[in-house]
Amino acid sequence: MIFDRTLPRKGELELMALLFLHGMALASWFVPLGIVLDKADLGSIKSMAFAASAVAAMLSPLFFGAMADRSVPPAKVLRWISIATAATVSLIAYAIESRWSGWSVLLLIQLQALFCSPTSSLAGSIVFSQLVGSQRQFGTVRALGTIGWMAGCWTVSMFSLDASPRAFLLSGILWCLLAAFTVRLSHEFTSAGTAQKLTLRERFGWDALSLLKNHNHRVVFITSALVAVPFAAFYPFTPPHLADLGLQRVSAWMSVGQISEVVALVCIGGILQRWKFKWVVSAGIGFGVLRYLLYATDSKWMVLLGLSLHGVAFTFTYISMQIYLAERIDPHWRTRAQALLAMMTAGIGNLTGYLGCGAWLAFCTTKSGTEWSVYWGLLCGVVVVVLVYFSASYRGTDAKREQDETR
Repeated sequence: MIFDRTLPRKGELELMALLFLHGMALASWFVPLGIVLDKADLGSIKSMAFAASAVAAMLSPLFFGAMADRSVPPAKVLRWISIATAATVSLIAYAIESRWSGWSVLLLIQLQALFCSPTSSLAGSIVFSQLVGSQRQFGTVRALGTIGWMAGCWTVSMFSLDASPRAFLLSGILWCLLAAFTVRLSHEFTSAGTAQKLTLRERFGWDALSLLKNHNHRVVFITSALVAVPFAAFYPFTPPHLADLGLQRVSAWMSVGQISEVVALVCIGGILQRWKFKWVVSAGIGFGVLRYLLYATDSKWMVLLGLSLHGVAFTFTYISMQIYLAERIDPHWRTRAQALLAMMTAGIGNLTGYLGCGAWLAFCTTKSGTEWSVYWGLLCGVVVVVLVYFSASYRGTDAKREQDETR
């Protein structure tokens, strides 16, 4: 069966609502960010603004993940950093409308990223802690996060906020709602912890790096970082490509990729039961290759078709990896494992990708416009290289044996 309803309906709906609010808050900030900066004559800091989330992902998820694994309930950690995120995105909106300098805005964006970056791994850890069968259930529950992202995109476009810093005020309101919602989760959703005296390394979560000693874990983490480099170009540079093709209401068009993501998320549990993990991830990376091939045609309908493949590529690659960690890593390491994945993808991979893909875009752009075929063509080649690495390096192993190795 694709979906096995094991949770009580109330608990399941609470998890879905949590991920819906989280996805909507993220989308109303992240999707319009590039266009808002361009309209405010801050385009010069755009690559660094997107890179801010990657810098933060290398610092804060492991720290807050270690805290949630050992001392403070994850929902409580999520509540306070959601409030901090709401405050900073609202201040960023004010700074842009008040014409603060680019460096001041960038500093605030980096501060916002430090608070926002751990929220995905924390939300995922809260959900995984409540699932009896993560492989069967997580995709369906996680689909509400994607639907929330779509709702955020549509709300931004519906109120014509695609190029307005007021979109960030909407994001701030949603982060506050998310913080309020966690109140009902605080006493129920907690991670396994330990009362022993912790070293500085353990407090900052760097002991999670010991997970890399396992060959298959190491390949998964490295692949997640490598494929994030070319995939990082999707959100910052698909919108300007769509605009060059004459499409309006870009935020709404960007939600097309989430439609296929919802379908893929609902099906991923059944797919992982029928296919080996290696082939599911390989298929996800393969869809990433096809997406950029379609982008390289520089044709409106082919680009939209490629955009529709985003959800399948994302789900088969990253969601499969999250489920892999939930099933094969000892529960005492659950939040740190998810945080390490976030660091490898949103941190190391995306930082390299945002800066590298931004520099490559500048190289492909002249006074007459951007050579999109050349731009996406090279990135397609990079994804092919990652696919070859993963296919050649990953060796399947019994899930229980791998979990025992992390105890």
